[in-house]
Amino acid sequence: MTLRHFLRDDDLSPAEQTRLLDLAAELKAEPWSRRPLEGPQSVAMIFDKPTLRTQVSFGAGIAELGGNPMLVEGRLAGIGVRESVEDVARVLARQVSLVVWRTFFQADLDTMAAHAGVPVVNALTDDFHPCQLVADLLTVREHKGDLPGLTVAFVGDAACNMGNSWLLAGTTAGMHVRVAAPPGYQPTGAVLDRAAEIARETGGSATCFHEAEKAVAGADVVVTDTWISMGKESEEASRQAVFGAYALTSELLALAAPDAIAMHCLPAYRGKEIAAEVIDGPQSVVWDEAENRRHAQKAVMTFLLEASR
Repeated sequence: MTLRHFLRDDDLSPAEQTRLLDLAAELKAEPWSRRPLEGPQSVAMIFDKPTLRTQVSFGAGIAELGGNPMLVEGRLAGIGVRESVEDVARVLARQVSLVVWRTFFQADLDTMAAHAGVPVVNALTDDFHPCQLVADLLTVREHKGDLPGLTVAFVGDAACNMGNSWLLAGTTAGMHVRVAAPPGYQPTGAVLDRAAEIARETGGSATCFHEAEKAVAGADVVVTDTWISMGKESEEASRQAVFGAYALTSELLALAAPDAIAMHCLPAYRGKEIAAEVIDGPQSVVWDEAENRRHAQKAVMTFLLEASR
């Protein structure tokens, strides 16, 4: 058996990403057309970080696929503290068909995948948020059509998981990905190099700017995220001072293409990283984006189960 996991965005080839998005669109149109978890088989959902969209979309999606969403309380399990990641992985493998984990360290997720014996899904780490990107790309495709050749601008903290995932997933889709962030908050060289490598294959590109205006100019899609990621709360005051020039305001959005769409993976803080008139305005697709988490994640789980047979 070839075991497949979804740990970071570039786990998918360009062809696989396209197939996954097609499957997500199919499952959105016909929610109960695929039942790979019929039985029901159980899926472990582990949350070490606060969650709303991830928990409800995976829970609903697992049920729609015929399965049982098994909530594993991360603090009670004490993964990596009370028991090693390796031992937890071996226990879960005897009980469930998939493991979905929202946690801090990418290395822990990699360890889980190495020992679980069932597909493991990254529901968010500090480094990547690949399920969100499947939902985001599905949303862009619904509103803008074919992805190759589109330009997306990510403004704010580009060193966060969303900045990293947009670089990898966007270039995999053949998009031109621009990120804008102040010095000290830009993606690592490793992520930029990997995005550039993918872009050479797909015809996309990955470019890093200091000025938000340069990144947004003429863009088809403009994306932001909270400046205060989980675990960074103590830096709130300093981060607001640093990122003020990167707020997604109506003035900044006006520099994008006239029919550009605005995106935010939520939770959003109006008046900080995004203006209320933008997130609640006619160019916002944020609520479609949030709904599409369910359809995207159903596609991810179906893909992994079928590929791991």
